[in-house]
Amino acid sequence: MSDQNRLGVFKTYKLYVGGKFPRSESGRVYEVTDSKGQWLANAPKSSRKDARDAVVAARKAFGGWSGATAYNRGQVLYRVAEMLEGRKEQFVREVAASEGLSKSKAAAAVDAAIDRWVWYAGWTDKIGQIAGGANPVAGPYLNLSTPEPTGVVAVLAPQKSSFLGLVSVVAPVIATGNTAVVIASADAPLPALSLGEVLATSDVPGGVVNILTGVTAEIAAPLAAHQDVNAIDLTGAEAELAKELEIAAADNLKRVRRPQPVDTDGASDSENWLASPGTDRLTAFLETKTVWHPTGALGAAGSSY
Repeated sequence: MSDQNRLGVFKTYKLYVGGKFPRSESGRVYEVTDSKGQWLANAPKSSRKDARDAVVAARKAFGGWSGATAYNRGQVLYRVAEMLEGRKEQFVREVAASEGLSKSKAAAAVDAAIDRWVWYAGWTDKIGQIAGGANPVAGPYLNLSTPEPTGVVAVLAPQKSSFLGLVSVVAPVIATGNTAVVIASADAPLPALSLGEVLATSDVPGGVVNILTGVTAEIAAPLAAHQDVNAIDLTGAEAELAKELEIAAADNLKRVRRPQPVDTDGASDSENWLASPGTDRLTAFLETKTVWHPTGALGAAGSSY
């Protein structure tokens, strides 16, 4: 049968929550268009209930993910990069359509995103070496400081960089043992929803990453106020919204990563996503646990270890 006689199969994009692909609890969708205003797909419009469900899934997955060895987490993240490499052409098409880029520029962004994922996969069992250590103490004891994941992190993905920026904010959160509830770019959500399909078919346990789409402010507000969310990354929030969310996050002393200063057109994601990321995002959602150990002389007889 020739292509002219085929009936095109339109893709139904769904949320990614708890390792499954539910429709929005509200049943709502919204139109996603390209840079020229042409229709691309319908994306689910998440509700407050969807946000709460995502937090429940992330909390359920936290124990197993944070308890896995750092080396194992690195293997799992590398597997995701392998899967992304195999579906590169799909992501190039979606990024090009979503961001209005040429095919070559979209391909460069996708290549950089896959490389970024590999980069963070390599850091999983190394970040403890630079974020922790043995501390000198003046006394018959020593203490060791080790980094531990914060918990459930709400992540507002960049609005403009639909895939490279998304990977740059999600990968470091889960690389360090946290679980994530991600709010994708409102105008360009398709690469994020396709990333959910990759995560579902890789070794990432369900609930480690949960992806929501819709109106950023509508979804972010309940996450910022949620008592079981431990931290929030405001990268994709505009200045006014970021201030409101930061105030809400203070209620249970969430860790907050503030967005970069806005650029000339008012967009909050003015970071250069192609630049080397450093370790800032890896350490942003880590806690430091310090354990004290006695040493030296013990007891009246002067016995020692």
